[in-house]
Amino acid sequence: MDHSTSASAVDSEHKALIDISIEGWRFARVFGRMISKLDAGEASRYANQARYFLKKLDDGLESFGLRIVSLEGQPYDTGMAVSALNIADFGPDDILVIEQTVEPIVMGPDGLVRGGTVMVAKASQS
Repeated sequence: MDHSTSASAVDSEHKALIDISIEGWRFARVFGRMISKLDAGEASRYANQARYFLKKLDDGLESFGLRIVSLEGQPYDTGMAVSALNIADFGPDDILVIEQTVEPIVMGPDGLVRGGTVMVAKASQS
């Protein structure tokens, strides 16, 4: 029996891993917002569980040479590997920062695997 795996099967498995990892990342973000509404004693326990989940997610991706990247708080540049959903709300001279990551960037050993999606905001003038 031939145990070789076709390139397309590996690619679909790789895509499935990335998809489920991104959904797990999103779920952890929602879970984090929910935790913030709990009292401090309960929140601490659940926050530790969320951190553990994210660590396991990162470890699993790392075993395939992948990692999730969020650029929140970073200055926005049109050359970044992200699509800004609300970019049309700003002018060409506005200085922008990434306010929220909707979908993170996925990087692999050879560079970009999947671009991200973000919301931007005007940078605060200090």
